[in-house]
Amino acid sequence: MDLPISGWHAHVYYEPTATRAAAEAVRAGIAETFPAAVLGRWHDQPVGPHTAAMYQVAFAPALFAGLVPWLALNRGDLSVLVHPETGRQRADHVRHALWLGPPLPLKAEILPE
Repeated sequence: MDLPISGWHAHVYYEPTATRAAAEAVRAGIAETFPAAVLGRWHDQPVGPHTAAMYQVAFAPALFAGLVPWLALNRGDLSVLVHPETGRQRADHVRHALWLGPPLPLKAEILPE
C-alpha cells in the first residue's frame, strides 16, 4: 500500500506535575533547532485518542530525517509517538506509528478508519 505522506506528527507525552519541565526542555529544543516545526498546544488532560497529557509537533516530511533522530536522542525519559499524516487517522496512529520510549495505550477506536 503506497499512501502519500503529507506530513508528520510527534506527540510528546508527559505527566503534568512530574515531567512537565522535561517536556518544556524538549519543546524549547525543538523550537530552537527546527523552527519550521509547528508546536501545538499543551494538553494537561488526555485528549482525543491520547491517554496521557501531551503536546503535538507537526512537521513536513523534509524534517523527518533530522527531527526524529533529534527526538530519539533528546527526549530523556519521555515517550513520543511519531506518526505520518496519510488521511487515515486510525492507521496513522496505530499501524504506521513509531514509538520513542515506552508505548502508551491509545483509544484507537475513537479514530475514523
